[in-house]
Amino acid sequence: MAEVLRGELRQHEPMAGHVSWRAGGAVARAYFPADLDDLAAFLAGLRHDESLLMVGLGSNLLIRDGGFDGTAIFTHGVLDTLRREADGSFYAEAGVASPKLARFVGNQGCAEAEFLAGIPGTVGGALAMNAGCHGGETWRYVERVLMLNRDGEQVIRTPEDFAIGYRHVGLKSASDEIFAAAWFRFPAGDAAAARARLRELLERRIATQPLAVPNAGSVFRNPPGDHAARLIEAAGLKGTQIDGAQVSEKHANFIVNPKGAASASAIEMLIGRVQAEVAEKFGVSLVREVRILGARSGQSGMYGEGV
Repeated sequence: MAEVLRGELRQHEPMAGHVSWRAGGAVARAYFPADLDDLAAFLAGLRHDESLLMVGLGSNLLIRDGGFDGTAIFTHGVLDTLRREADGSFYAEAGVASPKLARFVGNQGCAEAEFLAGIPGTVGGALAMNAGCHGGETWRYVERVLMLNRDGEQVIRTPEDFAIGYRHVGLKSASDEIFAAAWFRFPAGDAAAARARLRELLERRIATQPLAVPNAGSVFRNPPGDHAARLIEAAGLKGTQIDGAQVSEKHANFIVNPKGAASASAIEMLIGRVQAEVAEKFGVSLVREVRILGARSGQSGMYGEGV
């Protein structure tokens, strides 16, 4: 007999309220699991060809206006176990906010986790894209990870099982697994120094990033030896607008939705314009850091691309 699910399944769930851009279409199905075991049971009952989308804080995601014909699984506030293990490592489930992990590690007297406070997402997202800032990268501190496959089985893997690069992580030998949790190890440090560093990084974020308006963090990866923001600003694109979407005046690698009225299409068009003008003026192809999924408005079918 199949295990009774304890989470909540919703149909045609609008995503504008779940992503930090406050824009976009709906997903065909949305599942809010009760915990890790419930998520495993839900996965075991899904068709293996069902398109899956893992959503944490929605800070690096845009669903096109035509929607996404698949199932989104929401982890934040649910997969939230965070603890120090007896061996000194830190166990964090995929739904734990990265800044929460940074504070916890610092308060435990360990160092070098402060950069995580600058990542506006969850541990699951940080693992999936090797998120980083201020000189730190997530996978530098990963000892092992807990994966769930499409049969709901738990699999423990080490970094050697993955191809890990700049803002990209992929399994070498499987494609049907999702990040459920990870064990991190950080060097010993001073709790007071860690708290001071966290305050410094937060103050820098507030001073340099448009945190008061809907945004999705850095839109583009930094090209080798350069910064996307510098190129965008040098191209004269700061403040450029398309139907409510705007290149931030505060930080050129941010696209904002200041009045919350921009469509996903407007945001994507502005992303494309930035890429085209930077390529034309400097010969540099900016690569998106944000994921865009689903179908454009009016398209038949709802599948799209993920980056």
